[in-house]
Amino acid sequence: MVDSDFKRELNRRREKVEDHFDYERCKVGRGTYGSVYKARRKDGYDSREYALKQIEGTGLSMSVCREIALLRELKHPNLITLQRVFLNHTNRRVWLLFDYAEHDLWHMIKFHRTSKASKSQVQIHPNMVKSLMYQILNGIRYLHDNWVLHRDLKPANILVMGEGPERGCVKIADMGFARKFNQPLKPLADLDPVVVTFWYRAPELLLSARHYTKAIDIWAIGCIFAELLTYEPIFHCRQEDIKTNTPYHKEQLERIFRVMGFPPEDAWMDMKRMPEYHQLYRDSITKKNYGKYSLEGYLEEKKFRITEREQSLLSRLLTMDPLKRLSASDALEDSYFTEGLKPNDDVFGDLKIPYPKREFISDDDSNTNAANNAAQNANNASGAQNTLPTQAMEDKNQSHLMSSSDSKTESSSVSNHPSHHPNAVRMPIGVSAAGQKHMMPMINNSGQMPPMKHPNASMPSSNNYGTSIPPNRIVSSSSNNLMALSQQQQQHHQQQQQARIMNQMRNTPHNVPPQHLHYQQAPNQMQQQQQQQQIMMQQQQQQMHRYMPPNANNQRYY
Repeated sequence: MVDSDFKRELNRRREKVEDHFDYERCKVGRGTYGSVYKARRKDGYDSREYALKQIEGTGLSMSVCREIALLRELKHPNLITLQRVFLNHTNRRVWLLFDYAEHDLWHMIKFHRTSKASKSQVQIHPNMVKSLMYQILNGIRYLHDNWVLHRDLKPANILVMGEGPERGCVKIADMGFARKFNQPLKPLADLDPVVVTFWYRAPELLLSARHYTKAIDIWAIGCIFAELLTYEPIFHCRQEDIKTNTPYHKEQLERIFRVMGFPPEDAWMDMKRMPEYHQLYRDSITKKNYGKYSLEGYLEEKKFRITEREQSLLSRLLTMDPLKRLSASDALEDSYFTEGLKPNDDVFGDLKIPYPKREFISDDDSNTNAANNAAQNANNASGAQNTLPTQAMEDKNQSHLMSSSDSKTESSSVSNHPSHHPNAVRMPIGVSAAGQKHMMPMINNSGQMPPMKHPNASMPSSNNYGTSIPPNRIVSSSSNNLMALSQQQQQHHQQQQQARIMNQMRNTPHNVPPQHLHYQQAPNQMQQQQQQQQIMMQQQQQQMHRYMPPNANNQRYY
């Protein structure tokens, strides 16, 4: 009792994020990890803006614990700073407080790509690209010097500070995939075989290298550098199978070799030792098919105008052999940085920041797509055929949706129909080879229903009450057809009962007393079932006459 009281008092005194920061209706982002809010202090101690990252779920995951542990130890101007951690023991939510960055490379590159498409192109200043690259490499050098691999470098994780004391300062964020490594290296692939977003994944990772090194971060920086120069992802491929558990990805490797060319044996000696090397030949990814490509040819074909120094640094960052790839320290000593204009601490320099600020989003906007996808996946998993959420897919699958809506109407009308009774005979819904439902029985060339088969010709199904169900339900305008159908059902039912009795008599030992034989009670059960059958058929006849179509020559199928 004392322990519980102590815990309640401790939780009451624990600081809560809502007591110190205003962040309501200030959501600026949402991802798989959770939501990000733009926040300010309530006490007015300073006018700084902060980023509150709410972790999705309950409790601390290993990724969050790893990120918190690393950011508490690592301090560098080009790394995002973790200010505080809030743990709410009531709802088990975790809040991380960071410095607020107004921009990131993904939005900045998108801004220039959009302006290029609209023929009002706004170029990135060459010295701005140099300053961005210098600060990125400077932050990664600090991580590598402290034996830390980032392992998820991409434009969205490179933040840039807006107006304020740290204007134009690059902040490397999202340390959830970061790992400490040792010398000699341990096989990190055993713990995490799939790391780094596909477009920025080094070829040794795609070939399932067990011992990957700091070179995987350098390759990702080279991809970011190419994207800053051309406004396009250099190794983009289709998005299918992005979330896979296997590192090997055929399309991504084909894209890399189509840009860089297939490396000769002397250019990457260890390539043959990669676990997935033989899979390349099975997929026809060989030097014969991709040996003619090169980075220089790709840049000329796309008519990208970059300087010799930029192209030289890019080719050294994107060296296929990880052992020959530049390190962060060597890249900072490249002539691209040491000659010409020097990099600035403020990447924007004296220019006005052209990029728009982050817009606030509502919970509805951030959850609409996720909710639609979740609902659609749930419907697909349960086998339901419902209307798709988007208009584009409705137009694409119009015939399928018409069948789906018909089935929905049919099922609802049956459930509300007076004849929907446990004993009522229902028409089974057939399924075609294409997966579409036939709501009506097939009709022959004469326009009439095919003749009913004799009950002995095909074994009908049975409901919970032991009465036979014919394969199709036909409601005719003539009561004689209905009575004939009833007689067929009764006759078939009697035949089934007699067959069961005869089988039981043949299988029963001769020394069993007659009073213990079940077949002696069968006639009474048969009489009761026949009476129930007659009552049921009378009820059905009354209901069918009530819903008869006015034309006696028509037939209606339920």
